[in-house]
Amino acid sequence: MARREAPESARQQPEEEQDRGPVEIAIVGDLTDNESDLTDRLLGVEPGGECTIYFDSPGGSPYCAMSLVTLLRMRDIRATAVVTGECSSAALWPFATCTRRLVTPYSVFLFHPMKWQSEEHIGIREAAEWSRHFADLERDMDVLLCDLFGRSADLINEWVRGHRYVTGREMAAAGLAELVGLEPLKFLAAKD
Repeated sequence: MARREAPESARQQPEEEQDRGPVEIAIVGDLTDNESDLTDRLLGVEPGGECTIYFDSPGGSPYCAMSLVTLLRMRDIRATAVVTGECSSAALWPFATCTRRLVTPYSVFLFHPMKWQSEEHIGIREAAEWSRHFADLERDMDVLLCDLFGRSADLINEWVRGHRYVTGREMAAAGLAELVGLEPLKFLAAKD
């Protein structure tokens, strides 16, 4: 999933290795299914370091999304997001956390209210507590998403309530990302 492994310390790495550019990480598929690997990859980026994260994910667990957001923020990782396909649902939170967000005209984003899913047989008290917790979690996550995007809740909440598919062009027009073509990205090329 990564172009190269992150060094233990950039000072210990040969100079030609340091000039290869930031670590590249792919978030492909369900976040939850890949949580361990994604966490490991982010921990491989030096605190305060840079990486490029490629997104093609329908989402997953909001807890997994929060874990990735927490790692990016608390470790002060400057991540550039590139949406190569889909970035939907819970994948929106780590995407919004990136300091630079690149999308193509073909990138797709699904905004929707959080969905409660349980595959367990639970009692009425546990279900009631989960329902209370879920309502708080949904409200807090909606506020956080707007904060991460640096945008007031108007447009984002409208998209969420409408279960809206949003294009890369629309994300750029809303000021939430930069629209790029399908040409090579110069900042990814190895430095001379």
